[in-house]
Amino acid sequence: MFPNSSNLGRPPFLPEHQQQSTFFAELPLNIPPSLLSHQQIIIPPFHFRTGTPVVTLQPRTYGSVSPVSTSNALTSFQARKRHSQESVRTGVKRKRIHSCDSDTTVVNRAVPLPEEPRRSFPASISVQSPVLHGRGSPVLIGCVPPLQDTLFPDPTGTRLPVAEDELSQQVLELFQACRQQASDLDKKELCRTELQREIQLIFPRSRLFLVGSSLNGFGTHTSDGDLCLVVKEEPVNQKTEARRILSLVKKLFSTKLSSYIEQPQLIKAKVPIVKFRDKVSNVDFDLNVNNVVGLRNTFLLRTYAFIENRVRPLVLVVKMWASFHEINDASRGTLNSYSLALMVLHYLQTLPEPVLPSLQKNYPECFDPTMQLHLVHQAPRTIPPYISKNGSSLGDLLIGFFKYYATEFDWCHQMISVREAKAIARPDGIEWRNKFICIEEPFDGTNTARAVHEKHKFDMIRGELSQAWRLLRDKKDLNCILPLKAAKQRR
Repeated sequence: MFPNSSNLGRPPFLPEHQQQSTFFAELPLNIPPSLLSHQQIIIPPFHFRTGTPVVTLQPRTYGSVSPVSTSNALTSFQARKRHSQESVRTGVKRKRIHSCDSDTTVVNRAVPLPEEPRRSFPASISVQSPVLHGRGSPVLIGCVPPLQDTLFPDPTGTRLPVAEDELSQQVLELFQACRQQASDLDKKELCRTELQREIQLIFPRSRLFLVGSSLNGFGTHTSDGDLCLVVKEEPVNQKTEARRILSLVKKLFSTKLSSYIEQPQLIKAKVPIVKFRDKVSNVDFDLNVNNVVGLRNTFLLRTYAFIENRVRPLVLVVKMWASFHEINDASRGTLNSYSLALMVLHYLQTLPEPVLPSLQKNYPECFDPTMQLHLVHQAPRTIPPYISKNGSSLGDLLIGFFKYYATEFDWCHQMISVREAKAIARPDGIEWRNKFICIEEPFDGTNTARAVHEKHKFDMIRGELSQAWRLLRDKKDLNCILPLKAAKQRR
């Protein structure tokens, strides 16, 4: 992953001299900056009918000790957490903090930024997206919605495909019943915000990011939360330093936060994590250190999820099918959800009339693996919808997915590459040699399916794919591979 990657050259932090911005100078020294996640750093949430800003999160405080002092600055700081009736210009990128010593409004930066005006995307990107006018300055909006959109249900359903046949209707019905809702994301974000505040007492310059299915568009109502703790600009040795950092985090969770965090466990995998449950939200979390490739691929997948309206229902149904048949668990030698999503994207890219392009080929400036982290979430917003000539229904595409992997894909000699939008010959490296399934991670080139290391597990996966294809081909009824009633109960 990131620590072993040779092509992620530029550090996510800016040079040391640029980090000493007026933001840190204007806050009292005893107040560590409370930093925000991606969905909080673009623009304040807007109600798109009225054009007014909306505040949805009600914060809580972990632990018994407040990380900030009771000063005028604290009063102003805490004011951002309450429902506000004040008018906020749409051009403002974040909620604001006022220094107690100055009238200057200071941006609460999630990533240290240079003092020059910030662009929403690299200067080389040409904007092809429409403009949404609210109060104040216009805000550039592409087909990939701002992250605040995930905080609100989609009332119109305009982003969903039309389902005319029975199988397509079943796919769409299951997607609508089981996809992650606004309240689900709110719970995860609230936990992330409070945990970041506590962790910054140990690592003051760290930042905590939500990644994975919580943000990439493929989450379900019961999806776990994935968190990435970025502690410094250099790569972190995952066998030594990451484990040491996670041991300190685990100790924090087990002591000061024990009333809120349940059973934290340090899992010493290739990328070690702390697993825990937030008692307040009842959400399970996995927290890693500096595995920033997960941040990059979150927004790559998010873009695929929203440039074509058939993508999200297909990925979610395939994930639920795999879970129902017990082949969606990397800890047990089968496929993780990320690999399943890449399999669906690859299939949609390789049809005679593709449903999806290669975003990394078409928009390399938006998915530059060396792009600094404070730009990663913004660049995809400039990408327009992909207009495919393939008019296949959801049902036909689902049947085609199982047929492709049951009868067409050469598992012995080919590798799945979403980056190239085609199946390519397996490399002859140790990462790929003698592996049963090879799926290329689009940024660092590792094998996302390396957990499938036993022949009988691989045979089980292939067997389920073949059986699903035969049953759907003959019956065209989703219940024959994924009983809808049971799936909705397991959501």
